[in-house]
Amino acid sequence: FLEELREYSMKLHTKAQAPKEGKAAEPKDQKPVGGWFAPTRPGFLHFMGESKVVYEAFEEILDQAAVPYYKQLTNTGLERSEPLAKDIAYMQQQWGMEAPVAAEDGPGHTYAKLLRELAVSSPPAFLCHYYNHYFAHTAGGRMIGKSVSNAVLDGWTGAFYQWEGDVKERLDAVRATINGIAAEWSQEEKDACMQETPKTFGWGGRLVQLITEGQPMGH
Repeated sequence: FLEELREYSMKLHTKAQAPKEGKAAEPKDQKPVGGWFAPTRPGFLHFMGESKVVYEAFEEILDQAAVPYYKQLTNTGLERSEPLAKDIAYMQQQWGMEAPVAAEDGPGHTYAKLLRELAVSSPPAFLCHYYNHYFAHTAGGRMIGKSVSNAVLDGWTGAFYQWEGDVKERLDAVRATINGIAAEWSQEEKDACMQETPKTFGWGGRLVQLITEGQPMGH
């Protein structure tokens, strides 16, 4: 099933975003890749604070398991809320920054609320968010982290971009779990998962844009 989901998602990527597999047309006002990305240290800290709210929501939902199969996705080694807490504390100490406070109407809490609703109303749609959010972080997320590290963090790369053990093995295990879950779904449930993909990209993009806080986004 995840091969189907990946194929669906590649239809939404441009060649600039995914050189080998992207199929979507480039927007007419497309800026050069990386041209819009001007990270700031306060922006990155804001991103981490909002992201922590989102990852805490994912982890809480899976642990409480309103749907029994959610339990299969706990303790995978991909969890990110604790590494984020460590990194936020480090940035406070290292650069004398204030701890970020996620506003109730900000992207973190707004997205977390949506996830909690979907986890009950449409588990396949919720799993689409889980899959895209966690897996994107291990791929493009790491490239973003490296760019931010070099630009504004004096080369420091935090725990958020590090995993215990072999991250590929952890991802493969989670892929197998999700494929096992999806094998029991109806076609309608599979469609509901796939069709949620654009929304997952939208929310991921809203969070990443926080990194450039105080800088123009290239438009």
